Parts: sequence; structure tokens; C-alpha cells
Amino acid sequence: MKKIAGILLKTVLPLALGIYLIWYFFTSMEPNVEAAFYKALREANYFWIFLSLLLSFFALLSRAYRWKYLLEPMGYKTSFWNRYHAIMIGYIVNLTIPRAGEASRAGMLYRSDGVPFAKSFGTILAERVFDLIMLLSVALLASIVGAGDFWKIKELIEEYGNDPESASKVQLVKWIVIGIFAAAFAVVVLIKKIRQKVIGFIKGLFDGVLSIFKTKHPGSFIGHTLFIWILYVVYFAVCFFALEETSGVPPKGMLLAFLAGSLGITLTNGGLGIFPIVVGLVIEYYLKDQYGAQAQGIGWALGMIIWSSQTILIIILGVISFFLLPKNYSKDGEVRTDQA
Repeated sequence: MKKIAGILLKTVLPLALGIYLIWYFFTSMEPNVEAAFYKALREANYFWIFLSLLLSFFALLSRAYRWKYLLEPMGYKTSFWNRYHAIMIGYIVNLTIPRAGEASRAGMLYRSDGVPFAKSFGTILAERVFDLIMLLSVALLASIVGAGDFWKIKELIEEYGNDPESASKVQLVKWIVIGIFAAAFAVVVLIKKIRQKVIGFIKGLFDGVLSIFKTKHPGSFIGHTLFIWILYVVYFAVCFFALEETSGVPPKGMLLAFLAGSLGITLTNGGLGIFPIVVGLVIEYYLKDQYGAQAQGIGWALGMIIWSSQTILIIILGVISFFLLPKNYSKDGEVRTDQA
């Protein structure tokens, strides 16, 4: 029963919410918003989207390279491509089971290079610490350069809340956030009930997390981290040039939209349904004076283009990696002899 409840909380509920959001918001578009939405999709310059995907791929390569700096201090020499394939498989798993990709990534590296799961998973947590610091840095920068606009966007949300046609949308998003916190609380309760089984696992995690302090190349690790997050922001920002209407959005608007999208990804599977909405809301604020009601359709269109292109890229690369990642070690840790 607990296992079924866990599957529902981690997989079915977020996926169902994402699908519902897509259906609800598409079917609730007013005619002028819908016309602007599809017009933007048709007239977009997809060269900028291709450039965005290329930059995203470089960020993925850099992430795979950075991982070795945490694994080497523990004595593990791993293949660059095996690390890359493990990362891509983890990303594609995250699209179906939120936050399960990290465990899958560690499991895949164990199958290919024999790195113990707990130690590998610990290095992934260490990466997440630095990625969180970078996200908070972007949030701080966005709050500084776009502080005034942030509060005006908040007023735009409140306007929706006062509109009978839009109030249910705002309430739905609020209930999604509440649901995420409830799911997190349920997971904490389950962990407490299996505390003894987790103790040994946590000891292995410490080796991985502490590896950041043992790396011989801290400057290279930090350099790759900065490079990755610069590419994240840049590949998001270049997409704004795909639409003539959004090419004039100021850098602070792009930063606020990036921040909104980053937070949206945590709410459903890979940001399904919610990412285009929250990104579109920020874009709408910057376009509404010039384009009126059509600004909403344009914002949603760009949000959908960014989300769908990145999701398709992850799916394609993840499937390729699934077939290319060698399985050199059995589940029991034995070296397989059928890989020759």
C-alpha cells in the first residue's frame, strides 16, 4: 500500500496535473489569444531555437565532464561518455518520475563503471548543492535588476485572480504548490519509518558529498559550474529572438522568465503544463502595453516553444544514451563477460 501511495505521489499525480494543465489552458484560450498563439508558432524563426538546443547540448557535455572532479577523489576513473549517458538517462527518467533521475543516474554509472551507488549518488547531491547556489544567485540577480517589474507581475497575477474567467487558473496553480508540499511531507514520514535501513546508505552519501572538498581541481569544477549556468541562461534568452514580438524584451525580463521557468519545472514532470504558463506570464507583462490581449498568446507560445524543444532534445538524447551505455557490471557487482 505504501509503495502504491509513493508511486501515486511521485509519478501519477504530477503527470496528471501537468496533462490537465495543458488541456485546461489550451481549451480555455479566448479566440484572440488562441490566434496569437498559433500565429507565433507558425512565424517563429527556429534558427534561434536550434542555436538554443546546441548551447544546451554543450551544457550537458560540460556537466558530464564536471562530474569526474567529484568521482576521482574517491578513486574512481570513469569514462566521459559513460558519465554523459548516465546523465541523459537520468534526465529522461525525471520526465516521468520527478527527482528519480538522480538515483537512475547513479545506478547507470554503477552498471557501466562499477561506482558504488551510494558514493555516486553522494557526488550528485554535491552537484545539486552547487547548482542550487547558482540558481539562488540567478534569483538574486533577477530580484535586483528586475525588482520593480517583479511586483508589477505580481499585480498582474492578482488581476487574473479578480477576473472570474481566470480566477480558477490562479487557484489551480496555488493548489499545485500546496500539493507539492504535501507530497514532500509524506515522503519525510515514510523515510522516518524506514530510518534503520537508511543509516548505512547515508554513510555512503557522505563520501560523495565531501568529495567536493577533496577534489584536486576545485577551480575547474567551479569553472564548469559557471559555464553550465551561463549557458543555461543564454540558451533560454536566445529563444526570445525567435519571435519578433519578444525580441525587445529587456534582459531583466529574460532573467525573470528564466527564474519562473526554473521554479515551474519543479512543480510537474519536467515542467509539463506549468512551464509555458509561468514563462508566458512574465512575457505577457512586457508585451501587454503593445499587444494587448494578444500578449498572453505570444507569451504562452514562446514558453511552449522553449519547453517542447528542450523536452524533445532530452527525450532523443536520453533514448540514444539508453542504448549506448555499456552494462559492464551485473546487479551483483560482478564484471560481465558477455560485453566483448
